[in-house]
Amino acid sequence: MMERRKEGNINKMENKKGRSIRDSRMNQNFMPKVSEYEEKVLEIKRVAKKIKGGNTIGFTVLVVVGNRNGKVGYGYDKARNVSDAIQKAVAAAKKNIVEIKLKGKTISHETFAKYGSARVVLRPAPEGTGIIAGGSVRIVVGLAGIKDISSKVLGSKNKLSNVRCTIKALQKLKE
Repeated sequence: MMERRKEGNINKMENKKGRSIRDSRMNQNFMPKVSEYEEKVLEIKRVAKKIKGGNTIGFTVLVVVGNRNGKVGYGYDKARNVSDAIQKAVAAAKKNIVEIKLKGKTISHETFAKYGSARVVLRPAPEGTGIIAGGSVRIVVGLAGIKDISSKVLGSKNKLSNVRCTIKALQKLKE
């Protein structure tokens, strides 16, 4: 016969000789799924669409993911509710990851990129300077793993354009 004992929060089953048997309902190997990438939601916008019966409300989400070790990506997606939109944007961001060449905690040289009306200038900074960047550029370079950098955003206030422009500038880095 088997008898069931409760020790702490773990149920144990034992056979006649007192040896424990794993309960089929207990999965010892279960661990919550942990991603190597950190996610940041940059923007959530409510959008509406005119239809025959009135308005359809939806949400668009801009998400940036990175591992703080040279990999970063962005995702932009929409759905009828916020949580679905975030999940879709994170999935899109993980498909859109690019690898960036770092030189220690900074970048190797100055770089400039243009995307639409957005322009971004990224400059290396001495150790201990920190991230001198505004808005979406700060989040992108932080999730990429850059610790010391100076930047300037010119032309556009649009977060999506600035994120795309920043990633384009980071991709131009050599070595």
